[in-house]
Amino acid sequence: MNSPVVRIVSECFVKPSGQAQESDRICNLTPWDIAMLSLHYIQKGLLFQKPKTLVDQHHFIENLLEKLKHSLSLTLFHFYPLSGRLVTHKTEDPSSYTIFVDCSNGRGAKFIHATLDMTISDILSPVDLPPIVNSFFDLHKAVNHDGHTMPLLSIKVTELVDGVFIGCSMNHNLADGTSYWNFFNAWSEIFQAQAEGNEHDVPIPMVISCHPIHNRWFPDGCGPLINLPFKHHDEFIKRFEAPLLRGRIFHFSAESIAKLKARANAESKTTKISSLQSLSAHVWRCVTRARQTPDDERTSCKLAINNRSRMEPPLPAEYFGSAVGVVSAESTVGELLGNDLGWAAWKVHVAVGGHNDRVVRDMVKEWLQHPVIYQHGVIVDNSCVMISSSPRFNVYGNEFGMGKAVAVLSGYANKFDGDVIAHPGREGGGSIDFEVSLSPDVMSALESDQEFMEAVSVPNLLHYPLS
Repeated sequence: MNSPVVRIVSECFVKPSGQAQESDRICNLTPWDIAMLSLHYIQKGLLFQKPKTLVDQHHFIENLLEKLKHSLSLTLFHFYPLSGRLVTHKTEDPSSYTIFVDCSNGRGAKFIHATLDMTISDILSPVDLPPIVNSFFDLHKAVNHDGHTMPLLSIKVTELVDGVFIGCSMNHNLADGTSYWNFFNAWSEIFQAQAEGNEHDVPIPMVISCHPIHNRWFPDGCGPLINLPFKHHDEFIKRFEAPLLRGRIFHFSAESIAKLKARANAESKTTKISSLQSLSAHVWRCVTRARQTPDDERTSCKLAINNRSRMEPPLPAEYFGSAVGVVSAESTVGELLGNDLGWAAWKVHVAVGGHNDRVVRDMVKEWLQHPVIYQHGVIVDNSCVMISSSPRFNVYGNEFGMGKAVAVLSGYANKFDGDVIAHPGREGGGSIDFEVSLSPDVMSALESDQEFMEAVSVPNLLHYPLS
């Protein structure tokens, strides 16, 4: 029997509505942006249940697709760089190599309609996330540098038997998680405004609650074009292939996280360790134990961190770009497992607390002196746990005429052994979901770890009621 496959029904490109004066300009890339050239696109999306009272399936999906495309066009008016393309400009005398975004000569955002003969339960019931989820996203295995020839934004709407998945692949040179969800939130906001009245009555530009700021941050004396020490992209682009992994979503209720936080603070004799720091340290210890790594080897817990709030003065939350850094708590395996949760959580707390304006600026200054394009095999290794994304993002506030999403899922992009993606829990209230990717044997060992599983409140998203 053949397994169900995602079938493409139609493809098109969506351009911004109206003409923005600033859309003719070049969008320059900062060190934070450029460093992402060899990593994958961001791939995140939301799974919705079709209305239960649905009578005409064909009319519903056709109407939904048209509204999605129209509201996307209105949204791209504000987020216009996403409809552009990457351009490399090289000269030999004097020697220069610069990369930027041409915002006016791109084809727009790609929009795909696809179908899959599976149900929401087929996706969420298995213990592991099924591989078919990777097919919910376009630009499979594309790296950000591919934005020279591929769209910077691609939306794939996959119709299931009883649901709809809206998957978004966004170039990481242009956006980080904050920018990604700001875009998604604006799209949802415009869609809902369009649905509440005549779509032709929606003003261009529509006023949105989180208007993106496209003025990119450069340190004094730098930019706006950065001359890179390369002659060809083969010098810095490497295609990462993920090893065989198992992916699971573990749910932690607010009550469970509160217990971990109380325990971590009590053991460290402090009140400063946060909920996320406590949970991250807990996962770090349990995954390290599951790996059975020798005591004398080094291990680390890395966290993606928003540079905006670390700057003085801080960059606004609406700053559109990639403004993410990475902090790392490190120890030997023996130290990590020989001490308690509070010891590990304090390590994480100190790493996060030390990421301030001076550190951020020094890192940028160092990068400008020796530009580095991030590579998976360098920034992560088989002994680390990497926490990315954030439970603070407004994920479940996005509605596209189908109510609250059932689940948030991610694609193949940037996953590796030890990758942990944090999202808010569907019920809110401080609950957190961790999407964990591990080698099959380590995942099995983690599932047998009593300390870890006692903190897991709901082992799979299947237990969420569909409403």
